[in-house]
Amino acid sequence: MRNPSSVKQEFLKKWIQGLKAYNGTKKEMSIMERKKVIKLSADVAMASTRNSKTTYWGHALIANYASKDVNNKFIVAHILGDEYSERIKKAAIMRLAMSHKSFRSKIILKKSCSISRKTKKMAPRIGLARCIARRLVKKRTQVLKTLVPGGEYMDDMSLIKETLDYILSLRVQVDVMRHLANATDQLSHTKT
Repeated sequence: MRNPSSVKQEFLKKWIQGLKAYNGTKKEMSIMERKKVIKLSADVAMASTRNSKTTYWGHALIANYASKDVNNKFIVAHILGDEYSERIKKAAIMRLAMSHKSFRSKIILKKSCSISRKTKKMAPRIGLARCIARRLVKKRTQVLKTLVPGGEYMDDMSLIKETLDYILSLRVQVDVMRHLANATDQLSHTKT
């Protein structure tokens, strides 16, 4: 496990690098464009600071941004540098592997549902409670898959692991942004 302060420093460095790259391409920006650039740079910086061997969400996030817009691709390539093409390829490979796992999970789920139907006949109350619980878990899992980048290609166990890692990365991102905002606020108060 890496030192949290070194992760924050690496994130801040890459985030500022992405902001500078976009600032060099365009002089006049609307508030919505600035918001988009800040989010894009922060997300790509966050994804690139994570360990590339263990997290799928980082690859999915980078591939998603790189495929949308020419300016996005420029910023992503600028932040990642030499590892840009490697990350894009790895995202495609992981997407293929995750979709295969998802297919196997659906087969297993169908078999377990047929077993639960048999138990419904034997014990209606227990079977009904299990059915309701499964339905709730399935709905919540679908929502979670939409929140985590690349989640739609993950099986349930991978999704939980990736979600935990994604939450930790978001926490680092928020901490760095909060410290930067506080430092900016203190600097503006000392000038007045």
